[in-house]
Amino acid sequence: MDLRREFDLPPDDVAFLDGYGRPWETTVDGSQWVLIHNFSTQLDGYTSATVTIAIRLETGYPLAALDMVYVHPQMARRDGQPIQATEAMQAIHGTSYQRWSRHYTAANPWVAGVDGLERHVLSIEEWFRREIPQCV
Repeated sequence: MDLRREFDLPPDDVAFLDGYGRPWETTVDGSQWVLIHNFSTQLDGYTSATVTIAIRLETGYPLAALDMVYVHPQMARRDGQPIQATEAMQAIHGTSYQRWSRHYTAANPWVAGVDGLERHVLSIEEWFRREIPQCV
């Protein structure tokens, strides 16, 4: 797999991604994106065991908060229950990604200048766990 490196990330993000153990790349398609391949959904309650996740880097990152996650292929629950706030799609280089609209809150805020891709990826893992009832 040829992994694109179309822009540089902060050194802490590169160290985290390299240590995370999944192939990753940076690409630009309207926005800057970090793609992490072979990302484990960690649960057998989903139709896909692994996906590619896409994280859009907001203008001003790393001081600006990251938000949401985009998933390919689309994820669904094996029990047929809908996953809320996942109806929108985003094309990245011609591939359709399912947008999971998830956000940081006042109770769980993004800390500018401290948080980065590590925090966001760990949050994504939690968002996926939270969706399957036996894992909460």
